[in-house]
Amino acid sequence: MPGFDYKFLEKPKRRFQCPLCSKAMREPVQVSTCGHRFCDTCLQEFLSEGVFKCPEDQLPLDYAKIYPDPELEQQILALAIRCIHSEEGCRWTGQMKQLQGHFSTCAFNVIPCPNRCSVKLTRRDLPDHLQHDCPKRKVKCEFCGSEFTGEAYENHQGVCPQESVYCENKCGARMMRRLLSQHGMAECPKRTQPCKYCSKEFVFDTIQNHQYHCPRFPVQCPNQCGTPNIAREDLANHVKDNCGSALVLCPFKDAGCKHRCPKLAIGRHLEDTTKSHLTMMCNLVGRQRQEILELRREMEELSVGHDGILIWKLNDYSRKLQEAKIRSNHEFFSPPFYTHRYGYKLQVSAFLNGNGSGEGSHLSVYIRVLPGEYDNLLEWPFSYKVTFSLLDQSDPSLSKPQHITETFNPDPNWKNFQKPSSTRNSLDESTLGFGYPKFISHEEIKKRNYVRDNCIFIKASIEIPQKIMA
Repeated sequence: MPGFDYKFLEKPKRRFQCPLCSKAMREPVQVSTCGHRFCDTCLQEFLSEGVFKCPEDQLPLDYAKIYPDPELEQQILALAIRCIHSEEGCRWTGQMKQLQGHFSTCAFNVIPCPNRCSVKLTRRDLPDHLQHDCPKRKVKCEFCGSEFTGEAYENHQGVCPQESVYCENKCGARMMRRLLSQHGMAECPKRTQPCKYCSKEFVFDTIQNHQYHCPRFPVQCPNQCGTPNIAREDLANHVKDNCGSALVLCPFKDAGCKHRCPKLAIGRHLEDTTKSHLTMMCNLVGRQRQEILELRREMEELSVGHDGILIWKLNDYSRKLQEAKIRSNHEFFSPPFYTHRYGYKLQVSAFLNGNGSGEGSHLSVYIRVLPGEYDNLLEWPFSYKVTFSLLDQSDPSLSKPQHITETFNPDPNWKNFQKPSSTRNSLDESTLGFGYPKFISHEEIKKRNYVRDNCIFIKASIEIPQKIMA
């Protein structure tokens, strides 16, 4: 242990300082041969290194000539010092030998808890610790009167059966904790309770109102069929599908039968009115057929183009060409199209194996006028320039497309450009349009990409003056 390192009021004189540790000597000893003094511990540590010489003058030492110096020790212990806790606030000063006695009363000295709780703290903090924090302190419960150690009391708090507490359901009731469980199970108006019909949980004071809406609450059939305990949510299906007393409409109601009777009697009604029901169904089928035809006509009108241009794609060209070779004068018809909005209705037809002078060697194309929705508003005969094109499908980035194009002005005297009668339609193959029997030969078609991916494109365009379109 080195010398004293206390807070001296005045620096100790040199004769009180150990030459080895430079502190006030603790248990000083004197070397009798040379008179030098050292802390006993400091000198022992020095000699333990195997050097048996005086640290001051290097003269040989003899253990037998080293003696305690009690007189010097008393002088050192009489030096004035401050408490070692002075920086913490202790204002005590006195002789060094009085320090241990001061520690027994120093408010800043660290001491163990007298309850042996393993905590060490300053003396001034001890009262608060003993009263509030020490786990070994003795505490009496204010509710049940039982005595506990501090640690056990902390566990007891919040569970004391005698403590007065409010209901956890916030119903406003206050009682001892030991009565809380019974209150929550049987008395609290805010307790939760399952509905005995649907099993959902509700607050007790609302469950009565729930039963007016509970989907599983048992109700009686309004038709008084006698079926017991029908769940409210099943009542509609019961009345619709299972109740024998429910009034139902005849299954032929959509056909016009207005009969209504209990479900049990509907079979007899069907047996008695088979003939009239059959008549109703026949009339219904007739009306529906007429509606379908009208809807189909309206759909066709909606799908027709209105810009005077038709691009007609004929898929599966090779098969259709073989079909045309087998069936002489076999004609394919394009979708109809209008020259402009509220204009003339036209249609293109094609003979893939030719027609007339082009039969067997050419592709023939024709155009004809169909009965349209707006014919009574138009000028007749039809007199606007028509252009046919067989479109070249070659890649424009590799070569310039070379479409086959023919244009003509309709002859006003030719019958097919007169106002069509309502009896003509798009499938009337007996009426040939105006066009080109030798539009393009089969050999020319093969020279470029007029056929690509087994399809061809035929374009028809009508040149309509802007004033007509406006």
